[in-house]
Amino acid sequence: MAIRYELIHTCKQSGARYGLLHTPHGTFETPIFMPVGTLATVKTLTPEEIKEVSDGLILGNTYHLWLQPGEDIVAAHGGIRGFMHWDGALLTDSGGFQVFSLTDMRKIKEEGVYFKHHKSGESLFLSPEKAIEIQEKLGADIIMSFDECPPSDATYAYTKDSLERTLRWAKRGKDALKSDQALFGIVQGGLFEDLRTYSAEKLIEMDFPGYSIGGLSVGESKKDMYRILDHLNPVLPKDKPRYLMGVGSPDDIVEGVIRGVDMFDCVLPTRNARHGTALTTQGKIQIKNKQFEMDFSPLDPGLITPISKYTKSYVRHLFKAEEILGMRIMTYQNLAFLKHLMKEIRQAILEDRLLDYKKEFFKQYGYTK
Repeated sequence: MAIRYELIHTCKQSGARYGLLHTPHGTFETPIFMPVGTLATVKTLTPEEIKEVSDGLILGNTYHLWLQPGEDIVAAHGGIRGFMHWDGALLTDSGGFQVFSLTDMRKIKEEGVYFKHHKSGESLFLSPEKAIEIQEKLGADIIMSFDECPPSDATYAYTKDSLERTLRWAKRGKDALKSDQALFGIVQGGLFEDLRTYSAEKLIEMDFPGYSIGGLSVGESKKDMYRILDHLNPVLPKDKPRYLMGVGSPDDIVEGVIRGVDMFDCVLPTRNARHGTALTTQGKIQIKNKQFEMDFSPLDPGLITPISKYTKSYVRHLFKAEEILGMRIMTYQNLAFLKHLMKEIRQAILEDRLLDYKKEFFKQYGYTK
């Protein structure tokens, strides 16, 4: 097995899990947040900086790397790791989410998905087998089954049909796998609890080394997302990792961990950083606001990092002057903050006080008014 999950401790107060994820490129404490390196780069940061602000496990995007530069060029470098000079562990998605986001440009059939290139308009085809083949060439430690992510407002009938096809695709992808990469099954089923149970049980029968929870954070309410996670928590196997796809706001991470999630990823912390929003130990701030023009304190007085030497006033100036360094500093800050948050969460689980930690953190962060 290319990876192994070891459950070390369950928080007596919340039921949250602390564990170790053993991979060919390192062992990682969970819960863990994984920065997104869509095109073999976490935007604006060098691999050396990514190492400083992550726990050593990051994501690459199958769809985007397939289109540019192409999986064969990445493979010729020895996979994403050689391509970007990354010596940590890697996870790749399957391209399934792009199928969801390119609604106007695609046709979903039993054999796979026909769609047009989002820039050139060129005709493309992605199947479960093709998604596995591309991911094998990209060379990540953990790879994903090809799935369809239905919209959150899809009908029961549509969601059920989509789910049945996604299960057939999961089986086809598993049969196509030639490498020893760890292929995760993706639990779908929209906001319907019975479909979520059915999806999870069928994937568990196929015996994947880990299970992803897809189709959340796609427009539904937080209440609905937490309801589905509550529902899946007792259904998913205790001895396998659970990965909540595309979720990365601090409140959702804490709530997800309480509901049994081990792994998170999201582009939001880095995307918001490039627009001037900082995640800090004292709450969220928009650095372009005039109040920071003469603020000589560091971005985050509660977190000592290599960027602590820059004042809010200076970082605001960089954004107002449209200097790229501003985006770099802010991206570093947001990922450093999430690394810090995950460490605090893991400590709270080990000390059986995660619900107390949530209460303190939400109050400090302004989630509870």
